[in-house]
This record gives sequence, C-alpha cells and structure tokens, in this order.
Amino acid sequence: MIDKFFIADALYGDMVSKEKQLTVNSNNTVQPVALMRLGVFVPKPTKSQGENNIVDASELFSQLELAKAEGYDNINISGPRLDMDCDFKVWIGIIYAFSKGGMNTNKIELKFTKFAKGCGFSAKRIDGRLRSSIHDSLGKLRNKSISFKRGADVRGSYQTGLLKTGYFDADRDIIQLEVDEKLWELFQLDYRVLLQQYAIKALPKKEAAQAIYTFIESLPANPVPVGFQRLRERLSLTSTVSEQNRTIKKALDQLQHIGYLKFSLFRKERENFLIIHKRNPKLKQLDL
Repeated sequence: MIDKFFIADALYGDMVSKEKQLTVNSNNTVQPVALMRLGVFVPKPTKSQGENNIVDASELFSQLELAKAEGYDNINISGPRLDMDCDFKVWIGIIYAFSKGGMNTNKIELKFTKFAKGCGFSAKRIDGRLRSSIHDSLGKLRNKSISFKRGADVRGSYQTGLLKTGYFDADRDIIQLEVDEKLWELFQLDYRVLLQQYAIKALPKKEAAQAIYTFIESLPANPVPVGFQRLRERLSLTSTVSEQNRTIKKALDQLQHIGYLKFSLFRKERENFLIIHKRNPKLKQLDL
C-alpha cells in the first residue's frame, strides 16, 4: 500500500530570528540563509560542465564576526560541486548531528545509523553503496574551501572549509564530525531558514527544483520580483542561457505542481522575472 501524507507537513519554510528556538529532527533542518541563497548546493553537472565553481560570498559572509574582526572583505567559496541528491542530505545530517549533540562544541560523535537517518536515508538503504556515497560526500564537504582575504593586496588571509574532519566506522556504528570553531557562528547567523526534509523527498531526482526551493524558502515574506539571472547564478549551470531558462521554468512548474508555489512571470529588458504570489504551507495531498 502506498503511504499518503500531506505535503503541507513536508514543505514548510519560515524565516526566523536567532532568538527563536527551532526544533531540528529527522524531518526538520535549520540552514544558514547564506548557503541557501548562494550556489553552494546545486544540481549535478553534465559531462560538459566543470566540477569546480567559485562563489562570491563576500556580501553575505561579511556579517560573520570573523570577517568583521579581521576586516576580511573578499570571501569566496570554491571546490567540488555539491549536489542536492546526496551532498545536501549529508550536510543536513551534519546539522542534525550537532543540533542533537549540543551546540556548544565543534566536535561530535554519534551512531552512524542515527546520522544516516538524520540525513533522510531509510534504514533499509544503509549498505555498502550508501556508505560509499556518504564517504564521497564527506570528502567533498571537507574540500569545499572558504577563503577570507583582506584588501586588494591581501594583507590578511584565512582558509577553511565547510567540514574539518569526518570519520565513521560502520562495524562500530559510530561517526565523528568536526567543524572549524571559527565558523561555528555560521550556524548562528541572525536569520536562518527552517526546511522540512520531506521537501527534498517530494522532488526525487529533480535537483534544479530542489535547489530553487531552498532559494525561495530563504527569501523574506512578500519578496521583490526575482530575475532569472539570480536563479541562474543559484543553479550554477554552464549551459546556454536559453537552456538554463528552460530548466528554471520546468523547475518552477514542478514546484507549482506539488502545490508549493503560486507564481507568474514577466519580461523586462529581455530578461525573465519571477513574481512569487504564494508559498502555500497547506498543499494538496500526494501519493508517493
């Protein structure tokens, strides 16, 4: 029998201040708005697209105390492309692990099976293939570099990454994770976005729609029209502009089909713009 559930329980986002306590569990994840708006987690590239991309995070990351204290004004995120299909789920698991293990430490150890569940993976899927995918994702997160520079003549520099170390032993059912303590504030930014993991599950293999969903959920209430150029930057695709626009329109239609988004488009000066009319927390019932 196919399970039924209301996608209203699956897709729900809310901009919240850091004073508001958020519940993180196997269904919810709290993500820094900066990572949701920037092209950090993107659709898998085609064979013709490069594996590496550089994201200018100067504006959004300048609010970090590390950047303010040291005067860093040039902040880039670079390294391997992080996909929505597995890498983002493992990142969700990392957020889950630290939220459950205490937000006062940059090192955590928990059961590997519990971590996998926090990523959104079914217990039935925990096999050699999944462990290999998690291993690869931890490596990609470890190699996703965040570089801070001060001044055009680089009078100061700091190099770090999204993940410092990742270790697991399936036989002992443990995983150990460590993040840079200087970036701990990244998880405590003034504004964060609450995402339900079911949002990703409701759009299986539709990575463009998943990525645009996280971007839209990071926007404030009644956002101004969003140009397709911004969405193209968020997806970080390298195909032609016309092909990227088709991908965006298809993703928006998919978000509308599941009942999440009500929108319209208009053109101005040869560019498409997205008007968000409604992000509906009470969506139609779907059979999955």
